[in-house]
Amino acid sequence: MRTRQAFSLQSVLRQTLGLEENSMTDWQREQIRILRLQGVSYVKIGEQLGISDNTVRSFCRRSGLGDSAKNAVACKQCGKLIKIIPKQKPKKFCSDACRTAWWKSHPECVNRKAVYAYTCACCGRHFTAYGNNHRRYCSHACYIADRFGRERGCDE
Repeated sequence: MRTRQAFSLQSVLRQTLGLEENSMTDWQREQIRILRLQGVSYVKIGEQLGISDNTVRSFCRRSGLGDSAKNAVACKQCGKLIKIIPKQKPKKFCSDACRTAWWKSHPECVNRKAVYAYTCACCGRHFTAYGNNHRRYCSHACYIADRFGRERGCDE
């Protein structure tokens, strides 16, 4: 009982002297959880949110987001925790459904290295093909026209 009284007296004293920091908002708490699960350090989280790194460290320790949080990462799509297996590449998504949904909603992140530019052997039109470096025709119609000698190729 005495420690409780001492603690409350100490907190009242700190408040009256203006030493008590404002409590964190729910938004800040949620941001700390998200950033910590992404592996961001205490100092960087504190700088981003404008609070002390010791405050962040204390909150993480109380919430179970300390060093043990480095054994799990959050899914990029839904935020579900994924356990990291030692000596394996960390997973970014919890399921194939989340992976597919994330890539569909972020097409600008796709690194397409195998895009080739060609000129159609039948109609002479310039076109690009992804993943096929031996392509000769811009469409199936041009292939049929060139292969079987028909006059008309693709619709331009």
